[in-house]
Amino acid sequence: MKKGDLFVISLGGSILVPNGGVDLDFLKGFARLIKSRITKGDRFVIVVGGGSTARFYQRAARAVGRLADEDVDWLGIHATRLNAHLLRSVFREQALHRVIKDPREPLNWNKSLLIAAGWKPGWSTDYVAVRLAKRFAARQVINLSNVSVVYDKDPNAHADARPINQIKWTEFCRLVGSKWIPGMNVPFDPIASKAASKWRMQAVIANGRDLKNLQKIFNGQKFVGTVIS
Repeated sequence: MKKGDLFVISLGGSILVPNGGVDLDFLKGFARLIKSRITKGDRFVIVVGGGSTARFYQRAARAVGRLADEDVDWLGIHATRLNAHLLRSVFREQALHRVIKDPREPLNWNKSLLIAAGWKPGWSTDYVAVRLAKRFAARQVINLSNVSVVYDKDPNAHADARPINQIKWTEFCRLVGSKWIPGMNVPFDPIASKAASKWRMQAVIANGRDLKNLQKIFNGQKFVGTVIS
């Protein structure tokens, strides 16, 4: 098998597990695409978020009593690990046999795919993806969510919001702030953004449901999305 490229993907849990449960159509299509790239020699690191699984448990806990930020994070982390085990099961033949829960842990990566999940309170799966990209000398993280591009302000609240195709980390960090809040909804989390900026890494923000567009990203072709550098 010829040596291909290494892609690091931060897969938003809302893509895999939207409000109606696991999106089987997406999962089947995503699996076909990744497996087809692996047969060409490509390797992947996929870090998956918690999606509606995390929100379901966080809402339930809040409904009963006051919830500490640390516990909000832990509920989300365990949801990411359940989602990661789902992916590892789907990619059983291609992936390392265990889910990575700590981006620093020793491992013998002898497969084409590495599946990772949440680490510890205070860090999102975006940050885990950046840490693993740094570890394996990847210069780019592909962030897949239900957002097609980054806007200069919330398009749901501002009719004049403008899409951004390219943006520098300094400007992007001004948009998302500097503090991680458990459960926050931003295109790329503030702590991960600071780390990616420090390590001179690039992030691609794209809609994960558009698998044809994702194929273009893999191929280095023109795609719909935002590049942060």
